[in-house]
Amino acid sequence: MNWITNKYARILTLVLVIQASLFYAASRGERIPIGPPLDVFPAQLGVWHEEQNYPVEQEIRDQLKADDILNRLYSDPQSRAATGLFVAYFKTQRTGQSPHSPKNCLPGSGWEPEATGVVDVAVAGQPEPIRINRFVVSHGGEKSVVLYWYQSQRRVIASEFSAKFWLVMDSIRYHRSDTALVRVTVPVSNNDQGAATRIGVSFVQTVFPVLKNYLPA
Repeated sequence: MNWITNKYARILTLVLVIQASLFYAASRGERIPIGPPLDVFPAQLGVWHEEQNYPVEQEIRDQLKADDILNRLYSDPQSRAATGLFVAYFKTQRTGQSPHSPKNCLPGSGWEPEATGVVDVAVAGQPEPIRINRFVVSHGGEKSVVLYWYQSQRRVIASEFSAKFWLVMDSIRYHRSDTALVRVTVPVSNNDQGAATRIGVSFVQTVFPVLKNYLPA
């Protein structure tokens, strides 16, 4: 068993070394795209209005190492629904910057995971529904539904492993490694996770076509 374990450990190590070599070799002469700053992202998105713009503390910015960050609360006055929108954009991942998975960050902030899965969302301008993560977390008496995905040129990715794969492929083919983590957070009321999920999906359908204009294509 030790021999088998060591064998697979060596194979995994070799694969990671090859992946890293390909990535950094392809990153030479990397194209760093330029897009509009997230600060000018619209305060109104359909029926959704910006309720609050949360500043991100410098300590957190230093940990994230993102090149641009958006952190807002939007609300629908008619339905009284509210949702948080967080976007962390990285121009390059060549020097170690990369999105932090909410599956790791939220538990580290005291939020306990209760359920995880994916959901397909039909959005305007996309030939097929986008597949994004659905993550239910709780903290004390509070509970939230978190929808998140990784958005890079040409695609939306739910899986962290797929994101790493496409990072290497896009670096080789297009000499780009830019990406963004997009996270939508909806508080759960009356323990109705289904209602919170529907609110989140509706917000994603509204925000996605607009957000595409603020992330390099």
